[in-house]
Amino acid sequence: MALVDYHTKGNVAVLTLNAPPVNGYSFDMMKELDRVILDARFDSRVEVLVLTGHGEKFFCAGADIAMLKAADPTFKYYFCLHANETLLRLENTPKLCIAALNGHTVGGGLEVALACDLRIARKGAGKIGLPEVALGVLPGTGGTQRLTRAVGKARAMQLMIEGATFDFETAQGYGLINEVWETATHAAFMERVLAYAERFTTPGKASLAVGRIKRAVQAGGEMALEQGLALERELQAELFASDDAREGIAAYLEKRPAAFKGR
Repeated sequence: MALVDYHTKGNVAVLTLNAPPVNGYSFDMMKELDRVILDARFDSRVEVLVLTGHGEKFFCAGADIAMLKAADPTFKYYFCLHANETLLRLENTPKLCIAALNGHTVGGGLEVALACDLRIARKGAGKIGLPEVALGVLPGTGGTQRLTRAVGKARAMQLMIEGATFDFETAQGYGLINEVWETATHAAFMERVLAYAERFTTPGKASLAVGRIKRAVQAGGEMALEQGLALERELQAELFASDDAREGIAAYLEKRPAAFKGR
């Protein structure tokens, strides 16, 4: 059984963490996630990624605690390093990534979601938070860094040292989640997420521009302003040379809908 299911629907790739009952990640799962991220990156048909969890109860409960208990310190260090590298690969891929939070999103599960560009949650499906302090450790898969960048130092510090979990609406108020959707079933939630993802694909949307906006924000946000502006100019120059930019400008002047091709 695959630990990360992968399939495509049109121009959208769906990556599903599949380790019931809580979809906790092991080194083997992270290796599979790493591989399918690369599959999506190199597939020219894929323009948007959707990352979700198997079932209706958990997006992901974080690292497999039993695995960590049995591992020696060297393994734990390299496990964390590889997990960091995998999530950076997701973050650095110039294609939009949407986390569909279908259930509880705690510990490393939230850290995985934070590496995505947008987070959409199903109303009432679970709790969210970083409770690692209760285990005597810190959020070690990017949580201390990405949470701080998402909500600011004071809020991030409070959430991590309290270790509380809270509902998705509260998380939206903190700026952790973009949308909270009420749907009758899990299937309806995923159908709505996929329809939303398709809004960022060709021909209706310039997916190449969406990807470069992502790169400008993800990479440029970590640079000094002058360097970030330089990156923005380079990405803009790349887009100006694209077929999509020529089509977008022509469509605007001709007062017609653009038909983008992602190149």
